[in-house]
Amino acid sequence: MDITIHASFLPSDDPDASLSFYRDALGFEVRHDVSYDGIRWLTVGPAGQPGLSIVLEPPGSDPGVSDEERRMIVEMMAKGTYAGILLSTDDVDATFEKVQASGADVVQEPIDQPYGVRDCAFRDPSGNLIRIQQGP
Repeated sequence: MDITIHASFLPSDDPDASLSFYRDALGFEVRHDVSYDGIRWLTVGPAGQPGLSIVLEPPGSDPGVSDEERRMIVEMMAKGTYAGILLSTDDVDATFEKVQASGADVVQEPIDQPYGVRDCAFRDPSGNLIRIQQGP
């Protein structure tokens, strides 16, 4: 069996700000920009990796989510504790400088972690934790 990850989902409460962060700060391609019934979904992904995407969706857009759960999602996003993703780059220090220069919210400057990776962290415009580690 050959299974791959096609897309991950992150909540986005400001599609324009998210677009600017993922496209301009991280250099991702815009794969889809879809609006329906007053709601907007963006699909972005790293250049040269067309089979791997992040869908930036309205928080709690799943019809099975209750109003109370939606409120909880919004509260957790405001604290930056709802969602996150781990990215990899060949040069974490250069990537950090580029993303920081965009005005992104820095959580952690590049550091050598005791578990063997060098990484940094940001929050995207919706509060999602974006960790970036130096890959092989």
